[in-house]
Amino acid sequence: MNTPVIKTDNLTKYYGRKRGVDGVNLTIFKGEIFGYLGPNAAGKTTTIRVFMDFIRSSSGYVSIFGLDSRKNSPKIRKNIGYLPGELNLYGNLSVRDLLVYFAHLRKNVDWTYVKYLAERLNCDLFHPIRTLSQGNKQKVGLIQAMMHQPDLLILDEPTNGLDPLIRQQFYQLILEFKEKGKTIFLSSHVLPEVERMCDRVGVIRGGKIVAVEKVSELRKKSMRQIEVIFDQPIKLEIFSAIKNITNLTVDKNRLRCILVGEMNQFMKAISRYNISDFSSHQPDLDEIFLAFYGEPENA
Repeated sequence: MNTPVIKTDNLTKYYGRKRGVDGVNLTIFKGEIFGYLGPNAAGKTTTIRVFMDFIRSSSGYVSIFGLDSRKNSPKIRKNIGYLPGELNLYGNLSVRDLLVYFAHLRKNVDWTYVKYLAERLNCDLFHPIRTLSQGNKQKVGLIQAMMHQPDLLILDEPTNGLDPLIRQQFYQLILEFKEKGKTIFLSSHVLPEVERMCDRVGVIRGGKIVAVEKVSELRKKSMRQIEVIFDQPIKLEIFSAIKNITNLTVDKNRLRCILVGEMNQFMKAISRYNISDFSSHQPDLDEIFLAFYGEPENA
């Protein structure tokens, strides 16, 4: 995994005075699944549109497959599968007719593989596009992106609208692409999804890259908001010595805190008492970014 497939050098895009992305430096290697993580309006889609040469950067450089993404755009796109974040399809066609149309444009599509993808994603090829739900349209979008088995997949929020069972199938298909040595670049604002699939993650906030990390390192920083209700009043001092706890409050028999990383020491501490209720959930991405990477201007 040492051959760059996508490389950006100080990629910047402004819409007049409005920021798109600012000074983005990324290197995505052959055979890896790279997650592009950030809240809405962080700059994820702008980055992808520059990759695809749908919009031009204000400054900076992008190479894909070692080629200038602007000068060699038609050649590069032949070997990319792309799913946009906002998917628009021809409503007057059936799913099959639409995919046949794309197959003729691509000229290198194995229809047996198209049917395989449709079966895996439970996509009915004979439904009219206009009758499909958002989730079923998303399936069609995924099939058209993968149908020619490209060396690079660029997917913008690929699981939008998918039900949990189909999402599992999508994860497996992405792993199959990786096993064939192909490269996947996907954007998301769903942290557990990125943790599950990706080798590395680029975190973007306010148009700037604030971190590029291996998923194993991201997991070490995993945050949980925890609330524990005991059957008796407890003292704050019992838990304040635990190093990976922040925002600790105790109100009689109710404890609230944010736990960062491993849980062993905390669980041992609370297990000494009788517990009436326990809840744990991940903070939203903005809270995580603020905790680990600070405000955008200080990143």
